[in-house]
Amino acid sequence: MNEAERITTFLDAQVAELNAARNTQMAYARDLKDFLGWLKTRKSGLLTVSQTGIEDYLIDLDASGLARATRVRRLSAIRQFYRFAFESGWRRDNPAIRVKGPAPERRLPGTLSEDEVERLLEAARETGRLNDRLRNTCLMEVLYATGSRVSELVSLPVTAVRGNPKLLLMRGKGGKERILPLSEPARLALSAWLERRDALEEAARKNRGVPPSRYLFPSRGRSGHLTRHRFYQLVKELAVAAGISPGRVTPHTLRHAFATHLLSRGADLRAIQTLLGHSDIATTEIYTHVLEDRVKELVLEHHPLARE
Repeated sequence: MNEAERITTFLDAQVAELNAARNTQMAYARDLKDFLGWLKTRKSGLLTVSQTGIEDYLIDLDASGLARATRVRRLSAIRQFYRFAFESGWRRDNPAIRVKGPAPERRLPGTLSEDEVERLLEAARETGRLNDRLRNTCLMEVLYATGSRVSELVSLPVTAVRGNPKLLLMRGKGGKERILPLSEPARLALSAWLERRDALEEAARKNRGVPPSRYLFPSRGRSGHLTRHRFYQLVKELAVAAGISPGRVTPHTLRHAFATHLLSRGADLRAIQTLLGHSDIATTEIYTHVLEDRVKELVLEHHPLARE
């Protein structure tokens, strides 16, 4: 088995044992391919590199100006690979087990005000042809109502929304499922798009013999559904229509707005963790800056010494 085949075996095991998401698998494949290429320039290999060699690789990444988040992910891929290599008997040691990498950056996520979100939703309702308006309104309303990840939303099966549900079963990272409540505007947008989508699917079946799609947001591309990249472009277009700088708006910004607005209105951090699908509450705690502002406001408004 050559080194490229060992990487493929590792990636296949990640999917089989951990149900790793396709995006994670692709990222790990790129990271390990880059690491392997670097090793070859040093006349080394996956089964011979030492801890010092891995640390030298990370130093080179830093010197080349690679973003901290990318370096963190590269090291994560290397650690996972060598844990698997050790357990599979490819190596008698794990050279990555004691390697210390850069701490992940704890940046405050960019978000939007409630008024800006409403302007985006209004732009979705008014921009483009009827089919586009109904689909885009559904996308934006459901995204803001649930705080779902983009990949979760665009790949949503149509069966998940049949019957006008009040709750949505969402499959997230690692195949983990969570229940998300739907707001009334989101349910209305879903119903309107579903009716139109089904009519379009039926016309395509009758006129061109096209089989029905299993996705809520079908596409003629290889994936069969609207891609993350196309949705990213749509959100930028809607931002321009809403008079908001497109540099401030991505689909993930709506996920941050969902969490930020709930917290600012008194939602519990644990509940936000569950809704966002975070396995560790430490990930959710990045939003605590909202709670700090709210605590200050409560003290200034209710504490007797804060009154004039």
